[in-house]
Amino acid sequence: MLKGFRDFVMRGSVIDLAVAVIIGAAFTKIVNSLVEDIIMPPIGLLLGNVDFANLFAVLKEGSKAAAPYATLAEAKAAGAVTLNYGLFLTTVVTFLIVAFVVYLIVRSVTRLGPKKADAPVTTKECPYCLSKIPIKATKCAFCTADVGGRA
Repeated sequence: MLKGFRDFVMRGSVIDLAVAVIIGAAFTKIVNSLVEDIIMPPIGLLLGNVDFANLFAVLKEGSKAAAPYATLAEAKAAGAVTLNYGLFLTTVVTFLIVAFVVYLIVRSVTRLGPKKADAPVTTKECPYCLSKIPIKATKCAFCTADVGGRA
């Protein structure tokens, strides 16, 4: 049983998948930083000094402090129930960037990968009944006509 498990883990596809997951996790951190630290601050500045991390709506007041809450952290500390649409927008932008980069990678790999060869021709058309017959056939199996010499 352990030998079978070892053989399974050591197959190339499992190792490739493990490497892809590790690289993907590291890439996600980079993209999160790109969105949160580079892309969203200028967008917030253009929209009038909006901090997307603090865009939220209070659904239910907290019991520890009175509203209004200046930041999401204050609202959470007070125990308020919030709808965090700013964080959701940041997550959507992050997803779109990751999806676009994955699309570019897949497109590049597909272009650089081996070209699919056309399948070899194995049939021909009978000139009399237009049925598909094997390329080496000398008589049509459908109309029994003579379709030529040996190929």
